[in-house]
Amino acid sequence: MAFGWIDEQAQARRRAGLVRTLRPRPADSPLLDLASNDYLGLAHHPEVTEGAARAARTWGGGATGSRLVTGTTELHAELERELAAFCGFEAALVFSSGYAANLAAVTALGPHGSLIVSDAGNHASLIDGCRLARGATQVVGHGDPEAVRKALATHEGTAIVVSDTVFSVDGDQAPLAELAAACREHGAGLVVDDAHGLGVLGEGGRGAPYATGLAGAEDVVVTATLSKSLGSQGGVVLGPARVIGHLVNAARTFIFDTGLAPAAAGAALAALRLLVREPERAARAREVASELHARLTAAGLEAVRPDAAVVSVRAPSPEQAVRWAADCRTAGLAVGCFRPPSVPDGISRLRLTARADLSGAEIERAVRVIGETRP
Repeated sequence: MAFGWIDEQAQARRRAGLVRTLRPRPADSPLLDLASNDYLGLAHHPEVTEGAARAARTWGGGATGSRLVTGTTELHAELERELAAFCGFEAALVFSSGYAANLAAVTALGPHGSLIVSDAGNHASLIDGCRLARGATQVVGHGDPEAVRKALATHEGTAIVVSDTVFSVDGDQAPLAELAAACREHGAGLVVDDAHGLGVLGEGGRGAPYATGLAGAEDVVVTATLSKSLGSQGGVVLGPARVIGHLVNAARTFIFDTGLAPAAAGAALAALRLLVREPERAARAREVASELHARLTAAGLEAVRPDAAVVSVRAPSPEQAVRWAADCRTAGLAVGCFRPPSVPDGISRLRLTARADLSGAEIERAVRVIGETRP
């Protein structure tokens, strides 16, 4: 029977407690949200929603085509200029998603004959980029610059090192300065995904590469999403103008994909300008993360110290993680639930988002619910 193997896999997932389901949320959810990636609380900000509405009224509901045909508007170009200036890079290129941006950067910069050195904890989009690239990929230990050096030493020719800046599972930060040094010793490029750093780390939220002094470097390329701190949707690649020009001509997820919807571009631009005016939002997100971690550990829970806005709480098993998250929801708290195969080390977790707009009372309530529902 066609697709009969799907039933076998479904049964295996049920036995392992790994079934995933969609849960549509209402527009006005009563839950306290510590599950989304809305780090700065901008997704519903009036300026951001009006930016989306104004762009839709002006440019229409969709981009109408790929970026090289009709899908590039003056709004897209404006967003790219302001993102590049804010993050400290020469140029930027906007994509329909952060996933597409990562696929573009890795595949276009990892051609045949090249070596791609990838951190074992990288996001799925970077992993898929490595799989699709024509270069050879070598996976190294998580956050291990010395392993990166050893991998680069085995290869003569073009090479790139690929890493998240802040890893989405535990919220730990990559050793960017050490990775850059390893790359420069071997003439390799550094490609980093700052999805969880943009808007949270660096001066006024300019990102982890900016904070590390790597912004604008000729050998550094940064990807990011517009769907987290900027409360919109889409992705961006930032780097030297010649690299961005290469992506325009070689990145398949740019050439063959419809451009980012104008409403998303308008919302992201409004959020970016709001962040420029209110840089304290970035520091507040970090403060909330630190307070969550301190309160959770004081309550006897095993929480990983956050480097940005992701706070991870370990769970005993996949089944207990699912039950824990469900019990939190019943008690009025939405939290993320990460289980295999989404976690590289096989350890299930609750994943909490520290948002800049959370009050002290909401933080206290969240910690209380998590503690009361622990397995």
